[in-house]
Amino acid sequence: MSQPPVLVRLTLPLPPGVNNQYATVGRRRVLTKPAQVFKRDVIKAIERARREGVVSPADETALGRTLLGLMLTFYFETPMRRDLDGGLKITLDALGAALGFDDRVVVDLHLIKRIDPLRPRLEIELETIADWSFDRTYVYLGEPDAGDAPEGDTGPGAPSRSAPATA
Repeated sequence: MSQPPVLVRLTLPLPPGVNNQYATVGRRRVLTKPAQVFKRDVIKAIERARREGVVSPADETALGRTLLGLMLTFYFETPMRRDLDGGLKITLDALGAALGFDDRVVVDLHLIKRIDPLRPRLEIELETIADWSFDRTYVYLGEPDAGDAPEGDTGPGAPSRSAPATA
């Protein structure tokens, strides 16, 4: 019998909008001060949740070992000033860093937009998913023709031309 799912509920500050998350310094993209403050605030909220027993060591272990579902409810001050998805990536990254999971394991995601002009915030529900199954499996049919990949394409995911594929 499988373990019951682990469910973690937290309230966080709103992340900065996507246009206020990164700046270009020289040739590099770096987090802005508001984005750095948000990430620090998430870490502080997780530390507080640990102290208060909201997040146990067993919860964190489970979060790091299984697929996850995430519901993010954004409470904005106004209905149309912010995009719903603008804070998604920074929130995933901050939660993953603070709780020790890779955001690639999130397989079920829900975003909700609400209005609360007096108390803007982000409420999250993070849940382990033990019985997830992906869509049907696709079968690799072999190497592409020589014209399918750009000349010199050797990056991650580029087709290998040296060894035949095995299924």
